Amino acid sequence: MLMSDTMKRMAYNTEIAERLRDQLLSNATVDEKKMFGGIAFMVNGHMCVGVVEESLVVRVGAEQHDACLALPHTRQMDFTGRPMKNFVYIDGPGFDDEASLVEWIDRGLKFVNSLPPK
Repeated sequence: MLMSDTMKRMAYNTEIAERLRDQLLSNATVDEKKMFGGIAFMVNGHMCVGVVEESLVVRVGAEQHDACLALPHTRQMDFTGRPMKNFVYIDGPGFDDEASLVEWIDRGLKFVNSLPPK
C-alpha cells in the first residue's frame, strides 16, 4: 500500500525517537505526545525535544535561539510557514553520534527545566 501525502508529512523517524527515548528513560517526568506532525517528548508538561520526519526538534528558548542557529546542521523551525522562535530543527549529521544527541537533549532540558511545571 502506498503512503498518502498526508501520511508522509505526518511520519517521523522511529529510530530517532527510540534514541531520544533511550536517553530520556531515566527522567520520570517525560511523556510522549504526537505534535508538529511527529512525536514530542514532554518534560514537566513542556515540549522539550522531538522528531519531525528525519529531523530532531529541540526547544531552546528565545535567548539561545540565534546561537543555536549558528551551529552546524541547524535551521529555523518553520513548518507552518512562520518561524517558531523557541525551537530549532537539527538535521541528521548534527546528532548522528550519541554525544551530539545528548548535547541537544541537554539544551532542551536546560530550557524546559527553567519553566514552571504545568
